[in-house]
Amino acid sequence: MMSEIQDIAAKVIIFVGHFGSGKTEVAVNFAQFLARSGKSDLKLVDLDIVNLYFRSRETRKTLMASGIEVIAPVNDDFYADSPIISPQIKSEIIARRSTVILDVGGDDLGARVLSSLRDAFEDGQYELFVVLNSNRPFTQDVEGCLKMIKSIEAASRLTVTGLISNSHLIDETTLDIIKEGFYLVKKVADITGIPLKFITADAKLKKQVLDQNFPVQVLFLERLMLKPWEVMSGMKLKRTRSGL
Repeated sequence: MMSEIQDIAAKVIIFVGHFGSGKTEVAVNFAQFLARSGKSDLKLVDLDIVNLYFRSRETRKTLMASGIEVIAPVNDDFYADSPIISPQIKSEIIARRSTVILDVGGDDLGARVLSSLRDAFEDGQYELFVVLNSNRPFTQDVEGCLKMIKSIEAASRLTVTGLISNSHLIDETTLDIIKEGFYLVKKVADITGIPLKFITADAKLKKQVLDQNFPVQVLFLERLMLKPWEVMSGMKLKRTRSGL
């Protein structure tokens, strides 16, 4: 029977996925979930060097308000598209005192940044989750998903430990789309032996999703990653309401 997601024991949890898979939204919502569950000493590391517009560092204020430390470039390096890796990141991974969530850029290109940190990851002590969206061009079928997984493993020099179905069309997402993604990723899990850890769904569809008898957990998402024009619209609305 489907249930809401439970805590994951690993201290180092990495989210990777195809460009546009929604893995950053999943990563920041997962961090928020852990905070709501009472987990303390949480850190989210923004390692996305691929997408200049949808990075977890954009949600720094929201995450910090939940007690989550965000490790990412600041000031002039905030919008950099080069791999800026502070020594703190490696030391946090090695120490495993905090729960560290890594949001990594899309595809194998983004996953290469993990290769430079490979000696910090101890086998069996991390989770590497591939986020799959059946509505993206290169992960619409089993063959595409398998290719994506292999390319990420090769680029990162790490082993994928779990799959996440994050099939959506943003505000146009329906229950059928979520089902479609689940069945696709379940096939990939059966072929590879990599467990399907959980699926995601917009919190607005919570009742519909929980009514489904799927043998998998679900992480309900609140949209935290806004498009640049949505951010600007929000700012204009605030000014209008304040009379500015």
